Amino acid sequence: MADPILVLNTGSSSIKYELVDPHTRERAARGLVERIGEDRGRITHHGGDGPPYVRERPFPGHGDGLEAMLAAFAAAGPEPAPVAVGHRVVHGGTRFTDAVLIDDDVIAAIEELAPLAPLHNPVNLTGIRLALKVFPDVPQVAVFDTAFHRTLPPEAYTYAVPREWRAQGVRRFGFHGTSCAYVSRRAAAVLGRDLAGLNLIVLHLGNGASATAISGGRSVDTSMGMTPLEGLVMGTRSGDVDPALAAYLARTGGLDAQQVEHELSHRGGLLALTGSGDMRQVRARDDDEARLALEIYTRRIRKYVGAYHALLGCRVDAIVLTGGVGEHDAATRAACLAGLERIGVAVDPVLNAAGTSGERAVSVPGAEVPVLVIPTDEEWEIAHQTLARLTSS
Repeated sequence: MADPILVLNTGSSSIKYELVDPHTRERAARGLVERIGEDRGRITHHGGDGPPYVRERPFPGHGDGLEAMLAAFAAAGPEPAPVAVGHRVVHGGTRFTDAVLIDDDVIAAIEELAPLAPLHNPVNLTGIRLALKVFPDVPQVAVFDTAFHRTLPPEAYTYAVPREWRAQGVRRFGFHGTSCAYVSRRAAAVLGRDLAGLNLIVLHLGNGASATAISGGRSVDTSMGMTPLEGLVMGTRSGDVDPALAAYLARTGGLDAQQVEHELSHRGGLLALTGSGDMRQVRARDDDEARLALEIYTRRIRKYVGAYHALLGCRVDAIVLTGGVGEHDAATRAACLAGLERIGVAVDPVLNAAGTSGERAVSVPGAEVPVLVIPTDEEWEIAHQTLARLTSS
């Protein structure tokens, strides 16, 4: 492996990492530190020729998690040293429209943007600061989820709110940008066409979920907004609600805006409807509560697909499903696109139910709008963008 890049995706209670060659996509190692801050943490590391390295112990903070990652690398055997570290950062605001080399000014700017992504940017910064200490002589690059949506036109990103609010940065930004960038290019390859000539609808369905309309490789609309809370129903996030909800709950329930935001982010979505934010657990149930939740979830997706079909001029070259649910849940794929035959969308029940993995079509052969399942690879995309930034500097 000639030029490995260490990719760090630091979440609120986890660190996902990979040592990947951006040229060949070869993975020398990958792993996950989870349940940081809880009584029982766990690290699972895949690297070297032996079995996975698994340890369970508390990780009080992200520093402990990063130390566990380094210990796992050492235990699994020598790996090539990274030539760079690529960091996923959720919110780049309007300042960061591409990957950037990290310096003190970039760190300060990411910190200033924390109010727009209070659940994400602070822990992304934690990973950056820790990595700078561990790898002080290695260039480090921030790759932003919001950057892909820099092409949104004003009519897509502008909210109809007072001018002074807009002057303070209130607007739609969009997220899941690294996933959208990757799967849109792969969809073009699967279709054997130039991305510049394609209209795509990308449905990233995981614990977080979004829909994005892409024309010629450019994001022209997306369901997530100023924060990742807007849009589709998600695992623990509500998605679209009436903006007056916060004021109503303040008047009747004594909740302040911060409490409402927390509840909508952490106790909304499938969790609020069923008691579980895990689609697999919801699917396993056979009761009215679970059935209603699934209809709410899939109906919201159908509504966005129909809207984006119209927005793209009633010409959609493919619908792309990705993310944990989009890639692995055949029943949800079928339900969220059911009844759209009039606009050329028809899922083939046999192809859709087949247990195959990888990139594939699950639509009826010859369908006007192919439905593709494209496994996302955000870590490789981050490595790819990191290398591009280093070679252009």
